[in-house]
Amino acid sequence: MAQELPCPFEKKFPSELLRDDRYFMTLAYNECINAWRQDEVPVGAVIEYGGEVIARAFNRVNGLKDPTAHAEILAITQAAGAVGDWRLNDCTLYVTKEPCPMCSGATLMSRLQRVVYGIRDPKMGCLGGANNLNDIPTINHHFEITPGLMEAECLELFQAYFKLKRLKETGHEDVGTTADDLSH
Repeated sequence: MAQELPCPFEKKFPSELLRDDRYFMTLAYNECINAWRQDEVPVGAVIEYGGEVIARAFNRVNGLKDPTAHAEILAITQAAGAVGDWRLNDCTLYVTKEPCPMCSGATLMSRLQRVVYGIRDPKMGCLGGANNLNDIPTINHHFEITPGLMEAECLELFQAYFKLKRLKETGHEDVGTTADDLSH
């Protein structure tokens, strides 16, 4: 097992009394910290059904050596197992970064009711950033999209991860997150 990578960000513990969008996105944010600690791109996802978390995941691409092991894909697989059906009609996906083309396609195919995301991705995001698969008129399922929830917190963590990676690789810091960083 790989050595855990220290993360300078602390997990947040939201009140269980108010299970609103911010509550579930905070849990997805905590999954980002789990990803960081495994030296994975810090993206986290949570799926809610009936006010309960039925799936939670973080990126595992490097650890599993699987290009499809994005947080959203792993969470959708867990959620389908939890509800006993591939149709996640009454579920909401909370994810800290706008889904890529693969993950956006999976959100459509799984019939999610809603997707809430934090960081917008103008290069590879496919729920409003670079494109919006949900806008294709000929598809047989559409869902509600809520972009930008906890964007500042998610972006700060994401940028810090890549800044630290560059510092370790090059010995000097670059300024900010590039569009290439967002497409991971």
